[in-house]
Amino acid sequence: MADLGSNPGLGEAANYYMSDLPPEEKGASQQEVAKFARWFGRERPLSGLTPAEVESYAEQLSLSDTDYLKKLELLRAFLAYAKKKGWSKTNLAAHLKSRKTKTKLHPSSTKDAPEAISLTRQGHAELEAELATLKNERQEVIVEIRKAAADKDFRENVPYHAARERKGHVDGRITELEGIMKAAVIINEKQNNGLKVGIGDNVVLCEKGSEEELCYTLVSPKEVDVARGKISNASPIGQAILGREQGETVEIVAPAGRLYYLIKRIER
Repeated sequence: MADLGSNPGLGEAANYYMSDLPPEEKGASQQEVAKFARWFGRERPLSGLTPAEVESYAEQLSLSDTDYLKKLELLRAFLAYAKKKGWSKTNLAAHLKSRKTKTKLHPSSTKDAPEAISLTRQGHAELEAELATLKNERQEVIVEIRKAAADKDFRENVPYHAARERKGHVDGRITELEGIMKAAVIINEKQNNGLKVGIGDNVVLCEKGSEEELCYTLVSPKEVDVARGKISNASPIGQAILGREQGETVEIVAPAGRLYYLIKRIER
């Protein structure tokens, strides 16, 4: 594989990076890295990106997406690779930080009335299945903790501490899913009988000036799955295509300028 030199454009760098990834890792990374390159401009030299711009990109990603942190990890891997290759003098990966949300205090009269969360029927079933799996996993972890606890020296008991940490993650996700299911409202996807993009639809886009097709499924923020092409209706692309018709061109404002996507097909 020929080297790109010391100052490739973002598009070139993204393509080189993708060609160097193992096949099993390409699917999840390709859309996010390509989206990052399009956002700033594929011809823009990677060395010209500033930490502030990278931080700003992290800010515009939707925090409501369940895969928000996964997206950041995929992009950090690309930026770390760029630093290793010498394409950037700055470790830009360190500036792709997740935002911290502030906890809001609500009056006691409304604390028991959670905000409704819209889910597709498929998304609801998948989250329900995940919850059942996690509850079974929790019982397995409890057994592991009891076995590890037989060793009274907790200071050096690595299995015990690992199991406790794993239980903490599982408990946290169970609590999150139970909250989602409690507030879930199933979207009636059949109500959208026209040719306009709605939640649950598969949408094929094509960027103006390119023949590359981008395939997305528009879902609620709680159902986002980057590797499977599921994007949130709250994301920049999701907001742009929601309610639009097949054949329309939508516009997204990015640092690279205005990006235009043709809605080639809407599939249900």
